[in-house]
Amino acid sequence: MNLVKSDIKLETKLVGSINGKFYIPSYQRGYRWEKDQVYRLLDDIYINGAKSYCLQPVVVRKQNDRYELIDGQQRLTTLYILLKYIQKEYKPRIKLNYSLNYETRTDSEAFLDSVDEMLAETNIDFFYIYSAYRTIDGWFKGQKDDVIAADKIYEYLAERVKIIWYEVDESEDAIALFTRLNIGKIPLTCAELVKAMFLSRDNNSEMDREKQEEVSLQWDNIEKELHNNSLWYFLTNHSNAKYQTRIDLILDLISGKSADNKEKYYTFFYFDDLNQKENLNEIWKEIQHTFLILKDWFEDHELYHKIGYLIASNTKSLQDIFALSKREIDGRGITKKQFKSELDAYIKKSIVIHTSYSELSYEKPADYTRISKLLLLFNVESVRQNGEQTHWFPFEKFKYQKTSKVTWSLEHIHAQQSEGMQKQDDWKEWLRLHLPSIISIGNGNDELVDEMKNACDKERLERQEFEDIQQKVIQKLSAQGNTEYMHSIANLALLNMSDNAALNNSTFDVKRNAIIEMDKKGQFIPFCTKMVFLKYYTPSDGNQLHFWGQPDRIAYIKAINSTLKNYLAEEISIEKEAE
Repeated sequence: MNLVKSDIKLETKLVGSINGKFYIPSYQRGYRWEKDQVYRLLDDIYINGAKSYCLQPVVVRKQNDRYELIDGQQRLTTLYILLKYIQKEYKPRIKLNYSLNYETRTDSEAFLDSVDEMLAETNIDFFYIYSAYRTIDGWFKGQKDDVIAADKIYEYLAERVKIIWYEVDESEDAIALFTRLNIGKIPLTCAELVKAMFLSRDNNSEMDREKQEEVSLQWDNIEKELHNNSLWYFLTNHSNAKYQTRIDLILDLISGKSADNKEKYYTFFYFDDLNQKENLNEIWKEIQHTFLILKDWFEDHELYHKIGYLIASNTKSLQDIFALSKREIDGRGITKKQFKSELDAYIKKSIVIHTSYSELSYEKPADYTRISKLLLLFNVESVRQNGEQTHWFPFEKFKYQKTSKVTWSLEHIHAQQSEGMQKQDDWKEWLRLHLPSIISIGNGNDELVDEMKNACDKERLERQEFEDIQQKVIQKLSAQGNTEYMHSIANLALLNMSDNAALNNSTFDVKRNAIIEMDKKGQFIPFCTKMVFLKYYTPSDGNQLHFWGQPDRIAYIKAINSTLKNYLAEEISIEKEAE
């Protein structure tokens, strides 16, 4: 259900400016805030001090001389109890400018005005109201000077603490709206509030009805375009779970909201403040312009791959790159050429290491991350350079497949160890996976084939027996030459093998067959990983289909060096021919 219509009123109000009669209809439950919630509100207000502080939205509908309180009953009731307490205990002359009336709990209004301990146990509503009153009393009594604390809290409520006032038209379906906000647990988002700012009936002086309708249509079109996953996952590593509406990404970008900022309505407050200084038409132009900048990056083959890599590798955030695009050089806006040059510098810095690339090892945690980033760049740049304008690296498939996040890991192209295989089922699966390869190479391996089959058929297979057979299989399926390369870049590729321990520890030939099957099923396999296992890099004269040997490793490293020559500080050294 879309809350934003052109007949709403949106503003921020100081708590001290709230006035009128508020009516809580029968479809709502009574007041139910617990002690922790009351304490948190008081602590937040007090700690925030003289800085502006804004509470979550209060959604109302005007009904003659009163407001139907659709959302925000708990907050507004707690504030009322707090003001009543301050009035009774510290400031008898202050006035409360609003009242709360309940359709089915008529006695609650009177109880709020005069909280009576003797009546607290007579019904559940009285119990919670009295409990909140006692909690407030305990909080003030716990302060070093409760009188000063009362003065400050009252001052903050009158001059610093605001609510987001969201007033819908009388024709709005209040029950449906309440269900959406409360039963469905889907709160108003920053995007909905910012959109409401443009469509509010109070802003008709800046935007006529026709312009508001145009903004509403264009807003929905931007949201629709952002639901193109190719665009979305180019811009961010986050799923839609973080953004209830995708246009929030654009609004956060303009507001400069940092990744560690936990203030839920930060972006709305930014635009609300901006609205006090700028014309709404100018603000809307900025939103449109920002979206068009991102779309231009997405449609530019070179920028798409370079920016996409920086975001996917967590080298730079979209916020960082957007700030770069706004940077001034020598008093003038950055040119497209300068922008690309800066991106290249970011990319080069992302793979800088303080040792030789050849010394990087899979076994070192810090190196694991460095190699992963290097191979991601190799994949992205290979697609960019090979595809010209026809091929684009699919960041959406790299990050998410269907509805689940993809976890890419460094995989040994040819594995010799059985790390992670502790179960008999894994051992037998490993033997079954390797049977076709042993059968296919022939050369009198009938005895080994029989051993493997018998081991698979055993009710209980002993570890030592498995490891003895495994060693024979590995010897048959391994190319001759040194094994020092095992954990180096020359034997690593990006692959998503899930939790299949047997497959993860398989030799090249078995992994090659598995990848071919994955490819047939339409599963995404990174470009360079596919090239490795289909032996596209290996010269035809050194191509042994079942093995990953020295000629393969040399060709692989040459391809990396050639593709990343503009970014590598030095070439990755290629192992020498065995003497």
